[in-house]
Amino acid sequence: MITSEPNFLHELSMMHKGYSLVAGVDEVGRGPLAGPVVAAAVILDPKNIPEGLNDSKKLSKKRRNELFLKIQEFAIFAIAEASVVEIDRMNIYHASHLAMCRAVNGLKTPAQFALVDGNKTPKDLIIPSTAIVKGDAKSYSIAAASILAKVTRDKYMVDLAQQFPGYDWENNVGYPTKSHLSALKKLGVTPHHRVTFKPVHNILYQE
Repeated sequence: MITSEPNFLHELSMMHKGYSLVAGVDEVGRGPLAGPVVAAAVILDPKNIPEGLNDSKKLSKKRRNELFLKIQEFAIFAIAEASVVEIDRMNIYHASHLAMCRAVNGLKTPAQFALVDGNKTPKDLIIPSTAIVKGDAKSYSIAAASILAKVTRDKYMVDLAQQFPGYDWENNVGYPTKSHLSALKKLGVTPHHRVTFKPVHNILYQE
């Protein structure tokens, strides 16, 4: 059955196969030039699913913040990250998967199965899993994970903007916007920039 809104069908399907604790897993922050990549894992209570769960990008900031609190009230969850140093060392793809594994491993009650946003599951996941392309728009659990990851990462970048003013991180949260790119040229590279990302690399190594 195909619906245009997220639902709980993927989770129920795994529950019918004997996995009673199914976690949705998602990450946020692959595209920015600065800051960590943040992942979350969420096991929803089927009797207490917050209303309005959806891909975090489709929700207003206000709604995301409301759901951020609701999810934490009713679900089992963990939030984790991979640092800028790790992103530069192993590349963003592998760092995203590392953050996802850390989130799953951080669940206080271990999940038995993971629904992972994307087209591949992390190879180091310690539980069985399946990848769901655009999963944050299809599965309630993955949508919940995307909300926790995005709100956490956005708050982190807003805090970082106080320490490193001028890059407009409070608005662009590290993405390569016009304001961010022009600040990079004017103010230079901070310790929170990903030096392997082309615009940052080019500034560091220009003649």
